[in-house]
Amino acid sequence: MKFSALFLLLAIFVAPMAHAQTAPEPPTAPRQPRDVSVHGDPRSDDYFWLRERDDPRTLPYLKAENAFADAWFAPHAALKETLYQEMFGRIQQDDDSVPYRKGDWWYSSRTAKGEQYARLLRRHAVGADRRYDPAGRDETLLDLNEMARGKAFLRLGLAKVSRDGARLAYTADFTGGRDFVLRLRDLITGQDDAWSKAEVSSATWANDSRTLYYTTMDASKRSHRLWRHVVGTTAQADRLLYEENDELFDIGVDKTRDERFVTLLVESKDSTEVRVIDADASETAGAADVALRIVMARRASIEYHLEHRGSSFYVRINDTGRNYRLVRLDDGRPDLARAEELIAARDDVMLDDLDLFAGHMVVTERVRGSLELRVFDLARGDEHRVAFDEAAFSVHTSENAEFDATTLRFVFTSMTTPASTYDYDLVTRERVLRKRQPVPGYDPSLYASERVMARTTDGTSVPISLVWRRDRRLAGPQPLLLYGYGSYGIPIDPTFSQTRVSLLDRGVIFAIAHIRGGGDLGKSWYEAAKMATKTVTFSDFIACAEALIARGTTAPSLLAIQGASAGGLLMGAVTNLRPELFRAVVTEVPFVDVVNTMLDETLPLTTGEFIEWGNPKIAVQYAWMRAYSPYDNLKPGVYPAMLVRTGLNDTQVAYWEPAKYVAKLRTLKTDANPLLFKINLDVGHGGASGRFDSLREIAEDDAFVLVELGVAGREAR
Repeated sequence: MKFSALFLLLAIFVAPMAHAQTAPEPPTAPRQPRDVSVHGDPRSDDYFWLRERDDPRTLPYLKAENAFADAWFAPHAALKETLYQEMFGRIQQDDDSVPYRKGDWWYSSRTAKGEQYARLLRRHAVGADRRYDPAGRDETLLDLNEMARGKAFLRLGLAKVSRDGARLAYTADFTGGRDFVLRLRDLITGQDDAWSKAEVSSATWANDSRTLYYTTMDASKRSHRLWRHVVGTTAQADRLLYEENDELFDIGVDKTRDERFVTLLVESKDSTEVRVIDADASETAGAADVALRIVMARRASIEYHLEHRGSSFYVRINDTGRNYRLVRLDDGRPDLARAEELIAARDDVMLDDLDLFAGHMVVTERVRGSLELRVFDLARGDEHRVAFDEAAFSVHTSENAEFDATTLRFVFTSMTTPASTYDYDLVTRERVLRKRQPVPGYDPSLYASERVMARTTDGTSVPISLVWRRDRRLAGPQPLLLYGYGSYGIPIDPTFSQTRVSLLDRGVIFAIAHIRGGGDLGKSWYEAAKMATKTVTFSDFIACAEALIARGTTAPSLLAIQGASAGGLLMGAVTNLRPELFRAVVTEVPFVDVVNTMLDETLPLTTGEFIEWGNPKIAVQYAWMRAYSPYDNLKPGVYPAMLVRTGLNDTQVAYWEPAKYVAKLRTLKTDANPLLFKINLDVGHGGASGRFDSLREIAEDDAFVLVELGVAGREAR
């Protein structure tokens, strides 16, 4: 956009400028007070009108904010481009995933030079042992580049092949608003069926390869209905099998690895119920009335997940301890009182996941914040652990589609090691590296990581994972970017990021604060910072920042922080509490208008999240949120430099939350630090979808951090 055009756009929302040559004034959103008082607490919202997407003032204001931010970034265009090219250069342009077998086929994905998206492929297995044929021919199941042609956004939701390999069920979203449409593709002809279904959240095939179970979402994006579709029939013939009427619960359909049962998981934030269907029972198999059977009825605060082997359900459940135990139940009479306990609940170990095979069981455990794989030989009755030797790492089991497998696939990564795919022989214990993600130009020996601890005001030790470039480490304080999330029990494990290397190469240390509210140290870590105790998340993050400063690792003038979604709430809360502690803030799709959003039950996610944040219609719970809601607690004063980013089509954190936050903050901040607001008009919660498009946004974020930390002119080496 030309500079003169920028002024024309901004003129709608800014005060008159004294001189045409001065920098543009920031946009000023019109004030239109609205009384939003509840429980006798007077509150007025000047920017409530921004919720109206069709208001003729809304889109021009958002575009003016984009233009203002672009004007700030204009002098730093060369830095942005340099960062982008560095990140682009670290992408393996022609890249294949490691194939995995399911039935008679080996499945993989491939991205080609210049392409934004992958192609999903399969190759026929050969021989009696159904091995992979390196000289075989690949079939294309889906070409996402072709699907995305002419569209600004694409996200693939699911892609599941029927048991006989003849059909593919897949979902795609072209808006970023979780608007997934389910389609069926005949893999013999390559043609899609005329039938399709909108607002689909999950799907799985019955064993007859013609019956498809799928779940749909309501207007608030809550998954609530389970349907059965038979290939070759119309949508009108689809049968509704289940509807969840409790708005605290969502549902999702899947299948056990042994393909014995279709499972319907019904879950809230603190309670689950699993219902099962015989995967062999279907209309095409002669069973017109397919029955859902409850394994164990839901109970308040009890969560469980199951797999199946032989005649037993293997159930991970938190009934005797918040970190879960593992039990075995008769699949015909699943009575918890008669369960055989295989692994007891422990206060210091989280039973994170279960992978069950015909002859082995692999349990992922979280021990003092570090992940371990524990392998059980079910025939011999012995066990062992898979060891890892880095200080801060992440490991997770990957594509293990075959129930009869004796090889476990897992992915290991650390803050210095790119994602590494291994096949682990469960019998011989041999570990084979199948692929380490290529990162052109990256030398891991140049970088180091460690884990340190921060002491909180209540005496808790909170881990911090750090990574830096060895020859850029200083004896005194240096620039540091501290990342945090801390909600929903979701752990932020230490992983490698090829885009992060550009910061490290310029002497910026990157750190993750493993704060309470997340699941980094198990279930109790999560439950210590939610509902009435949510502010523990914020005090933990501040304690981490203070610990890094006290250690001499960084200083307030050299400290930037970053978070997204609920992590954006964290950014807003800690900035209100301790603005002097941070030099710069990057906050993406931030949940900052907590009270107003949680009062509106018509919005996606609101009702189900009463168990996470509280229900503000209840006075005492309103008081919790009112005390920390970033939008409600803005006040006059000095704030750090801030870059706020969102997407217009976001259905998880609506665009108006950060828009209102920025508009209000502009009227209160008394400093000259930049406040920039970027809104992508074509995407939703996850930002740009293409592998190159997303780099542009990351490069812009990093340029902002480097400029504000005073190292923008420092070259990478």
